[in-house]
Amino acid sequence: MSTSPKPVKKVPIHLQSAQNRVYIKNGEIVNHDKSFKADVYIEDGIIKFVGPSSEITIPGGVRTIDASGLMIIPGGIDPHTHMQLPFGGAVAVDDFYHGTKAAVAGGTTMIIDFVLPNKHESMIEAYDKWRSWADPKVCCDYGLHVGITWWSKSVSEEIGILCKELGVNSFKTFMAYKGLYQLNDSDLLDVFERIRHLNGVAMVHAENGDIIAKNTQRLLAEGINGPEGHELSRPEEVEAEAVHRACVLAHQVRPLPCRQTVGDGWEEGGRRRRSVSMPVECHCALCRAL
Repeated sequence: MSTSPKPVKKVPIHLQSAQNRVYIKNGEIVNHDKSFKADVYIEDGIIKFVGPSSEITIPGGVRTIDASGLMIIPGGIDPHTHMQLPFGGAVAVDDFYHGTKAAVAGGTTMIIDFVLPNKHESMIEAYDKWRSWADPKVCCDYGLHVGITWWSKSVSEEIGILCKELGVNSFKTFMAYKGLYQLNDSDLLDVFERIRHLNGVAMVHAENGDIIAKNTQRLLAEGINGPEGHELSRPEEVEAEAVHRACVLAHQVRPLPCRQTVGDGWEEGGRRRRSVSMPVECHCALCRAL
């Protein structure tokens, strides 16, 4: 009778290899709440065991990594990426392969990218397009936010399909990008109400798009067309005003989980946010393109 340990689960022989089974020993695991010494066993990309070596029998054909003196940390999640995004006549240089390959190399094991439909484009068709770009290329786990770049009855219906059938529960709205993605206050109220009804999460790029558009015209007329014009077109109060307005709008349909796109100039909006107990996540709109 064989005394060899049995595999943790039955898998085909060609898959029972060091490529699919990894044992990390003697490391210090660092979680969000504490750190502790333990071993980790991984099979087919799934963590099967965390604990002392005395409590696990490791099957044969395993790749063993000695993590003595090293820390073992969970893979990072980047919730705001734009892989191969078409925008402003250009396309982001990182596609879903090169971008996620670099992510994994740096310890990020999941991304959440943004589907951004064109105005009057079906959200479902845009979602399917992003999936067709990502599925054949990604090197790590990924999820998708979906942007609400225009508003209509059909958009409202498609949000429901995305939530109930396709697993999307976070949606991004824009108070900037006049003529492209920007929604007016009335549309934002309708969007927030719809997302609240579906128990989804609303994300807001909070900058006053009308002021930015005016400032952009003025700066271009003055011959300022370099990267410095980006900051000059959206001073801090342009952001702070939009954060405050977004919180006021969201408060009308409370309770609504809502994450605002804000930066350093949000003090006034932040005071309003605290007064209405709205969770706000900082992304610094002044420093990021989207």
